[in-house]
Amino acid sequence: MTLIKSISGIRGTIGGTVGENLTPVDVVRFTAAFATFLLEKRAAVASKEAPAPEQSDKEQCDAGGSRMRMVVGRDARISGDIVNRLVCSTLQSMGVDVIDLGLSTTPTTEMAVIRHRADGGIIITASHNPMQWNALKLLDSTGEFVSGAEAKRIVELTESDEIRYATIDKLGDYKLYEEAVQDHVEAILRLPLVDRDAIAKANFKVILDTVNSTGALALPVLLKALGVNNVTVLNGEMNGVFSHNPEPIPENLAGICNAMSRSNYDVGFVVDPDVDRLAIVTENGTLFNEEYTLVAVADYVLQHTPGNTVSNLSSSRALKDVSDKYGVVYTPSAVGEVNVVAMMKQTGAVIGGEGNGGVIYPELHYGRDALVGIALFLTYMAKTGKSCSQIRALYPDYCIVKKKTELNGSVDMKELLDKIAAKYANYHVNRVDGVRVDFNDSWVHVRSSNTEPIMRIYAEALTPQVAENIANKLMADIRELM
Repeated sequence: MTLIKSISGIRGTIGGTVGENLTPVDVVRFTAAFATFLLEKRAAVASKEAPAPEQSDKEQCDAGGSRMRMVVGRDARISGDIVNRLVCSTLQSMGVDVIDLGLSTTPTTEMAVIRHRADGGIIITASHNPMQWNALKLLDSTGEFVSGAEAKRIVELTESDEIRYATIDKLGDYKLYEEAVQDHVEAILRLPLVDRDAIAKANFKVILDTVNSTGALALPVLLKALGVNNVTVLNGEMNGVFSHNPEPIPENLAGICNAMSRSNYDVGFVVDPDVDRLAIVTENGTLFNEEYTLVAVADYVLQHTPGNTVSNLSSSRALKDVSDKYGVVYTPSAVGEVNVVAMMKQTGAVIGGEGNGGVIYPELHYGRDALVGIALFLTYMAKTGKSCSQIRALYPDYCIVKKKTELNGSVDMKELLDKIAAKYANYHVNRVDGVRVDFNDSWVHVRSSNTEPIMRIYAEALTPQVAENIANKLMADIRELM
């Protein structure tokens, strides 16, 4: 069991020993540290606007006298309700007003931070991790994940004596707000590239796998609003007992593929527990491939909105091919949503994301969002009249292999990655994030995970066998060098 503190927040397995697992003590410490960090940030801004030397940087009120406000949302994990109560109570104890969305999605929570003009937000979800895990993912006032430097300061605060709780007259208020999903859906419907009438006219028959979490809450609302009335939901009980491994990758999606092959569906959509990743299944029950979710959505967006694109170093080169087709610039970034978003802003990208099925559409907000991905993809199908499999056939058929190997605490990651880079120094080596090696018609990317104690090895080539061989070769190199 383990506890991981990173740019993705704090993540760990429930129960066990304080400091080694995600226990109630760790939840309170990290929540209080995040609130303290935001209070520091708020005080720094206030001091620039209206200097007040007598005011402590830990003061619970800004220069105008208003309390800090934060949004909290969670997925349907078994531990979610307990962690939610700990988080909300801790924030109130820090003098923070809480807007609790209850069961929600990550992109919904991100958008709610903006809508409610909050100082930040906390999403209680371990994303694709199994049900024994949970996590606190941290948002700033823009509804985006905190930066690496900010996360480092928050971790420092968890281990310091700088946290101060509010006195009785400055405790925060609590409000349950259950309309956030509807707000999210209405914002999607207002997007110029989402054509509700075309989708409704197409009369699609859709099947969903919502893996026993909040996709079962959000996706039916979205589809109904888009005029899709023939919807089947698999694993729709929001009990947090995942019916299969919740990561939406091929080996975990046999259930929906079999269901589609037995009936006449137009498309299938699969999400992870917090609904920021989207996998697509074609009408014949074959996988669209999660790497191509972003590629297809980007193709539709670029047809109507010329602009640059971004994906991370572990994503398929197919996005670059699509970008080249429209004469726009593709730029790779380090892995991690915060890194992709930073590069999108830097390059003025109109679409971006990650090859794990994460679509980021800035016209709506800067965050991976399965809901907007579904709306844009259905519009693409409806307006072109093409089937799901016909759309997939438009793109080069690269083959990507994703592997991982567990790490122990004694491994010096920097030294290991340096050795891998040195071993392949005769090829093009990118050290922005781990080690990526580009060969003539293939590539491999090796990096440590931000969310689990593992090393990830991704390889892409023109055939499955070549990609598999490259990934296996790197796995062998890692074992040898370790």
